[in-house]
Order: sequence, then structure tokens, then C-alpha cells
Amino acid sequence: MGNQFNRREFIRLGTAAGLAGGLGGAVLAAEGRSKPIRLGVVGVGGRGTYLLGLALAAGVEVPALCDIREPNLNRAIEVVAKARGGKKPEGYSRGPLDYQRMVEREDLDAILIGTGMQIHAPIAVAAMRAGKHVLSEVAAAMTLDDCWQLVDATEQTGKIYMMAENCCYWEHLLAVEQMIRQGLFGELTYAECGYVHDCRSLMLEPDGSLTWRGEMVRDSAGDNYPTHNLGPVARWLGINRGDRFVSVVSRANGQKSWQDYLAQKLPADHPTRKIEYRGSDSVSTLIRTAKGVVIDVRYDIISPRPAWGPYHALQGTRGSFESRMEKVVWLAERSKQPKWQPLSEYAAEFEPPKWKQFRQQAATSGHGGADFFVMHEFLEAVRSGGPSPVDVYDAVAWSSIIALSAKSVAEGGKEQESPDFTRGKWQA
Repeated sequence: MGNQFNRREFIRLGTAAGLAGGLGGAVLAAEGRSKPIRLGVVGVGGRGTYLLGLALAAGVEVPALCDIREPNLNRAIEVVAKARGGKKPEGYSRGPLDYQRMVEREDLDAILIGTGMQIHAPIAVAAMRAGKHVLSEVAAAMTLDDCWQLVDATEQTGKIYMMAENCCYWEHLLAVEQMIRQGLFGELTYAECGYVHDCRSLMLEPDGSLTWRGEMVRDSAGDNYPTHNLGPVARWLGINRGDRFVSVVSRANGQKSWQDYLAQKLPADHPTRKIEYRGSDSVSTLIRTAKGVVIDVRYDIISPRPAWGPYHALQGTRGSFESRMEKVVWLAERSKQPKWQPLSEYAAEFEPPKWKQFRQQAATSGHGGADFFVMHEFLEAVRSGGPSPVDVYDAVAWSSIIALSAKSVAEGGKEQESPDFTRGKWQA
């Protein structure tokens, strides 16, 4: 699957037919060393149902599900019933806050959040304060206040919080991380990354009203989807582990492609055409770290283009990596000529240990196998008591770019200070 993401494929995979029986289930189910983890799921649309399937394949119990859309809820209930010999979970669908009733159940150990992004944080906070561990889809939060509430809830409850950032588990990016740790890039000085992916077809409901993604274009002027591209880069740079983000500057280019798309799809008198949108076609952000590294981040999910998902690039004093169209690397100590080499030439030497151990199981999951590792590592963290593989400090640092970039855009590109969500622990 490489760098190309196709959410419509996940919706297809999220149906009952594909989930209950496969996806490496036999191997994963064997990992239930004690009683099964009891998981509740909030949000069982296409993505939530897909993750539910991975969880069922891993041997979890699912006593309860929540979704405000009855067709989604009923479909997911049948997925669980098919996987569990007809035993159906209880459904919660009384309204947008019914998750609060579900998370109070005593027969749940953890909550998986697969809703629209805008409500990830309040659901996660409610779940942790009700004594549940949390696996949340990306991003973790859309406001700085929600970021801080997540940090406080995690610290005060001691519950495991993990953001389901699958790009951190892409094999080629983990291979680059191993090269970095062995010093082959020298001192890291600069990185580029971006989420550039035509997602316009996911912005509108069949009746022309806005989906949650469309609502983000309506409501937010910044980079609304930073974690796929920024997460792996932050890992490379040791963000929150010896370095941290200190400032953010963003600029945006308006919404010509978005307005053109609406004009193609909807009549002039449609209510969606009359909305005033704050979002732009493309947003460019520069992040500076405490060590002086600069990260160039691009976000564009509206401009028309062939499929192209997250890209990542890295510059060090002794090497460079690029993955916009092809995955290539140049290393001063290894490359025989001043030209790019395919990263695949180093695949055997720098095969990530995670992939070496679980390649067969991962091969059947989405996002190029990365989805397997998200579910596997969360369940392992719950079983062992932690630590979280993508913890709350990672989650809010990467997600805070949404709010900081929007504020910078609104203020004409003014530099914004990035909070230290670790409260100084990044230096330890």
C-alpha cells in the first residue's frame, strides 16, 4: 500500500464479511495469556468497525458498542456476534453523549475511539476518569485546552492512553529510525513532511451536508491532520525525549479548490454552498525545536491530485532521506556515489525488529500492515501495565499543531509558542 491511503477501502473492509475471521486472528488470539481484555468501542463507522475487527481477531471481548447512527451500530453488533458465537454486545445510541453512560460500565477495561476527530478528546477524558484505558484514533485533540485535559486525565488516573498513529509503524520509516540511532545520518538538522491527499470525496454526505471532515474545513483554518506525517518525524528527532517543539508559524492559501469542488457537486442554492468556510486548500507550517531543528509541514486534503498520502524527508549532517514518490536515501558513509539509493537496498540490514517478529500477522492488516501494530501494541501495553507506545505527551504535541497553526494563520503568520505538555520531563 506504501504511501497511498484509501479510506474508502477501509470502509469496505469495515463490513462484517471481512473482519471476524481473518487478519491474523489465530496467532493474535493466542496472546491472551490471562482473561481477555474487555473492550468498548465508541464510533463504529468504517474506520471504527475496521479496528473493531482487528480487536476481535486479537481475542478481546466486546461487551458494548456506541454510535449515534443506528445502521453503523447494528452492523457492528452483528460483526461481534459473528465472531463470538452469536453473543451480541449492548448498544448505546441515545445521543451524542451516550458514550458517557457506556464508559461507566464495570465490565470494560478499555475504550477504543473511532468517532470523528472533534470529539476524540472528551470521550478519552471521560473514559480515563471512569477507570478505562484508551486507544484513540487520530488526532488526539483539536484545541489546546483539550490537549491539557488529556494530559491531566492521564496523569491523574494513571490509565494507559495511546493514540492510534499507524504511520509510526511503517516499515520503511522504522528502518530509517534504526539508521538514525546508529548515527548514519549524523546530527539531524531539518525535516519535511506532509499530508497531501485528495480527500474531497470524504467531505460530503450523500445529501450534500458536511461530514466531520467537511466540518473541519468549515471550522478550522489550520493544519487539521498533522499526526500521520509529523509523528514519525517527531520520533526520529526525539521529541519529548531530549528535544521538543518550541514554536510554530503557518500560512494558508485560501480555498479555491474547495469552492470549485462544491460548485461541481452541489447546486447554487444548496445550504452547504452558503456556508462560510475558514479552512484553506493548503497550509504550510514551520516548526522549530529546542535544539534548533526546523520541520517543514504541509497539509492539503482538498486540491485535486492523484492519490498521494503522507510523505517524509530528513536531513542530517551525514545523510538524507526522501519518500515523496520513491523511498530513497543517501549516506555519506555508505553511498558509493553522490546519488540517491533505493532504501530497499538496506532493507535486510535494517529490518525493524517489530516487523521481523510479526511480519506474517501484519501483512493482512491495513495501512501497509501498520494497523496490526497499533492494535497489538495497545493490547500489550494494557496487559503489561504500560508504557504506552504513543503516549499522551506524543499525542498532544503532534495534535497541538491543529490549534497552533490555525492561530498563526488567523494572525497573519505570527509565531506561536508551543506548550511544554511534559512540564519539563522532556529533558530527562
